[in-house]
Amino acid sequence: MVHAPDPARLAADRAWLAGVAQRPWLARQAAYLRRGGPGYLQSALTLGGGTASACILSGAAFGFELLWVAPLGMILGGIVFMAISHQTLSTGMRPFEAMRVHAGPVVAWGWAIGTVLASVVWHFAQYSLASAVLVDLAEVAGFTAPRWLMGLLVLAWAVPTAFSFGSGRKFAAAFDTLMRWMVWLIVAMFAVVAVRVGLGSHAGEVAAGFIPHVPADNGDVRANSVIIAGLATAVGINMTFLYPYTLLARGWGREHREYAKADIVYGMVLPYIVVTTLMVIVAGATLSAGFTGKSIGPVDAAKSLGSLLGPVWGRVFFDLGLLGMLLTTITLHMVCSGLACAEMFRLRIGSPAYRMAALLPVPGVLGSVFWGSISVWLAVPTSIIAGALLPLAYIGFIKLQTSRAYLGDDRPRGPLAVAWLAAMGVGTAVLVGFLALTVARELPAYWARIAQLFEGTAS
Repeated sequence: MVHAPDPARLAADRAWLAGVAQRPWLARQAAYLRRGGPGYLQSALTLGGGTASACILSGAAFGFELLWVAPLGMILGGIVFMAISHQTLSTGMRPFEAMRVHAGPVVAWGWAIGTVLASVVWHFAQYSLASAVLVDLAEVAGFTAPRWLMGLLVLAWAVPTAFSFGSGRKFAAAFDTLMRWMVWLIVAMFAVVAVRVGLGSHAGEVAAGFIPHVPADNGDVRANSVIIAGLATAVGINMTFLYPYTLLARGWGREHREYAKADIVYGMVLPYIVVTTLMVIVAGATLSAGFTGKSIGPVDAAKSLGSLLGPVWGRVFFDLGLLGMLLTTITLHMVCSGLACAEMFRLRIGSPAYRMAALLPVPGVLGSVFWGSISVWLAVPTSIIAGALLPLAYIGFIKLQTSRAYLGDDRPRGPLAVAWLAAMGVGTAVLVGFLALTVARELPAYWARIAQLFEGTAS
């Protein structure tokens, strides 16, 4: 959004699209998969500490029974993202302004404020897990490092990386490539660990886990709490804000609509489903038998799961897989916060005011000091806070999808349009239902636990 797209590169991109459009459907999909796109940026954002915490807790507490949660959350979110891409690429209108004019100021400001709030709240979980992972890697290397120091090390990496956004086209191209390789490297690392678990020996239980149901609670861990954590971390409101701007920043237009939809599937939906499924399977196969109904320390999880590949390389592979998730998410949280504030207050990207806005999530580094365990009673309140405004954003995109004033002749029609709109409505209803259930049944007890944490009576 700072530098106009390179005309020569954009012309080559359009020529490539025109050539691909002449191929059969399957050949087009293969071409889109090889090329990649901004969908990988969304994978890098959503595959973070919240996702890791939800998956490890899900597998440890309930085995394979909640394998259905993460795929459901991501598929419903992916349907909304396809609508976002269709709307943005059909009109070319800046998304915040489109939301303000055609869905209403309340929806638009709630969407932007929710983006900043979610980026700040979820930052704590990222630093809590990232510092623990680095402590474990240091232990493998033979020395002891304090968690607060590891948190500062991550911060020192994240701030200049986040500030580099908008610095030029070369950086943008390099970052795109890095995200694509990081996402598939994460998939590969967890796949290796899953194979060592003996995935084939659990095939029947794994298949049954994809059938939606709510198991009985396990000690302090409530099933509906883990479900809402899984749904809320699949698609965050900050993802819905960042994504359409990445499309505009690339200079994409209506000719990119099929490509963008395919990229959502290959770059965001499939990697997320594969990674979360592998993490739940690994945790379920290795941690559920000895689970005590209490919280799990990430270092302990790394040691238990990593030991499958040997006392050294097992832990290293598992830790690096987590670290790849966390570093990218921490950086993109800062970018989302800065971008949302830039749109709300008309800040120039790269200006001192923009950089101050990008630093709003930085207090999350305190997560490396206070929260040493993956605790469901910590994950759920943050999921509620971060996810409470997501239904508002979904409602806004539903309004845009049906707005003739906004989309004109590009407004979807016919049976497919009705099915598309119904799926967006189902996604909104599912999220609202589980949020309401969790707030009504669980929230008071969780706030009491958090109060104990700050009083120093909970580890």
